[in-house]
Amino acid sequence: MSTEVSVVIGNGGMGRAVARRVGAGHRLLIADYKEDALEPVAEQLRDDGFEVITQSVDVTSRKSVAGLAHTAAELGRVTRLVHTAGVSPAQAPIPAILAVDVLGPALVLDEFTDVIAAGGAGVVIASNAGHFYPGPLSPEDIHALSDFSAEDLAGHALLSPDRYADGSIAYQFAKRAAQLRVKAVAAGAWGDRGARLNSISPGVISTPMGRAELDGGDQGLVRSLIEASAIRRTGAAEEIAAAAEFLLSPSASFVTGTDLLVDGGAVAAITTGRFDPTAF
Repeated sequence: MSTEVSVVIGNGGMGRAVARRVGAGHRLLIADYKEDALEPVAEQLRDDGFEVITQSVDVTSRKSVAGLAHTAAELGRVTRLVHTAGVSPAQAPIPAILAVDVLGPALVLDEFTDVIAAGGAGVVIASNAGHFYPGPLSPEDIHALSDFSAEDLAGHALLSPDRYADGSIAYQFAKRAAQLRVKAVAAGAWGDRGARLNSISPGVISTPMGRAELDGGDQGLVRSLIEASAIRRTGAAEEIAAAAEFLLSPSASFVTGTDLLVDGGAVAAITTGRFDPTAF
């Protein structure tokens, strides 16, 4: 029997929680842009009994992502892929948000199409911000975000930084793009491969990225939205990892092409009128 491989891209708070949750019993390949941050995490996992391999990756480079996919395939049968890498408005300017959060998922899903095993599953971490994007997106825009190659998408007007008034709008757009890409790839290339694919849209999670959002320029809006939500707290990275574990498991064998909101009811608070973001 060939060795099963789990791949986790992104070494932030969610990525580390996911790796620990889904990597037991598999060869675990963890990847991140910051190579020097990988080894301390890998050593801790190894001390806890995980078999860990690390590799640096630039998710905006097809060559780099293809190299990661090649490494994964050489390690064994790739049955789990989780893409958590991303940047927020508190961390990066608009061009980087568009590159990492739009082109990154497109490249990862494309390069892993021929690597993911039949019966395997993938999860892309998006954000509930994607549900807030005001648009509009035309049918042609949706087609481009869903189906264009990353190279063609990079030159599309939708990825012009000048289109976005601020980083928050660019981030909402980028996460909506990720949700659309996942749905299209799940129905198409990954479905043809016999693999499942879904996205998770977290709310504010208590990770370094989430805490930066809470302390950023929109902190009044974010904190008020949390208070208006049903659960009334930030989430934990382990709660996102638990959702990913479910979507990757046989228990979710009839679930593909969907976006799972794990946001404590934030989107529900807005769509039901309990919270009005335009008041801020």
